[in-house]
Amino acid sequence: MEKKRDNVVLVGMPGAGKSTVGVVLAKRLGFDFIDTDLLIQRRIGRHLQEIIANQGLEGFKKHEEQVLLALCTHESVISTGGSAVYSGKGMGTLKSLGVIVFLDVPLADLQQRIHDMDSRGLVIDPGQTLGDLYRQRRPLYLHYADLHIDTEGLNVEETAARIAEQWAALQS
Repeated sequence: MEKKRDNVVLVGMPGAGKSTVGVVLAKRLGFDFIDTDLLIQRRIGRHLQEIIANQGLEGFKKHEEQVLLALCTHESVISTGGSAVYSGKGMGTLKSLGVIVFLDVPLADLQQRIHDMDSRGLVIDPGQTLGDLYRQRRPLYLHYADLHIDTEGLNVEETAARIAEQWAALQS
């Protein structure tokens, strides 16, 4: 029997609005909301930036993958950390659970939204810029996405409505 893919999984860059849109979308669909960054923090008992500072990028990615692999939920909107796409196993689990939705935000918008990269808990190599990260990750998001939502010019409500509409069309 095939697993039911009744969840919506939001992927995208830090600052793309995954958590903000996710809460609105969950209310719209009558689903639960899960933020994997919060699950990682709860599991380790530290903020994301502390985990990265103490255990390095690879240590953080290992924790993130473990959290993704352990997910078991139905009728939920799942907001992932921007680095979730680095784990093929984790993305496989997410794909088995639901429809992967890439919130595509132009780099210029992300740069306006993210003011303090150091305290945000970004999985970013030393010396790497947000632009470098964007160019590295965007092809991965596109690769895994079932739905690609261009958010340029859309507010949170409009983005959630567009996702709900396209998700419903996939379900029928």
